[in-house]
Amino acid sequence: MARRLVWFEPPEKALADPVRFLAYAFARATHEEMKALRVYVDDADLREALDHAPPGVIDPRSWAYWNLRLGRYPAPPMPRRLFG
Repeated sequence: MARRLVWFEPPEKALADPVRFLAYAFARATHEEMKALRVYVDDADLREALDHAPPGVIDPRSWAYWNLRLGRYPAPPMPRRLFG
């Protein structure tokens, strides 16, 4: 799954940062892949991943969906890149 979700780097590197990996999962995982991940992570883990997601990984639709799914409505602002 890591190879497909974070296709541009080795799975070992993708899995080394769980928050970043989950951010890619929020944006790219299928329903079946998320079901498989949920065996290993609970709602608290997912909330932490959303709270610390790197900017530019999760698209607005996925951001809204996962925040709603985890009981956050309205969703907080998406992560933003800060320059300067």
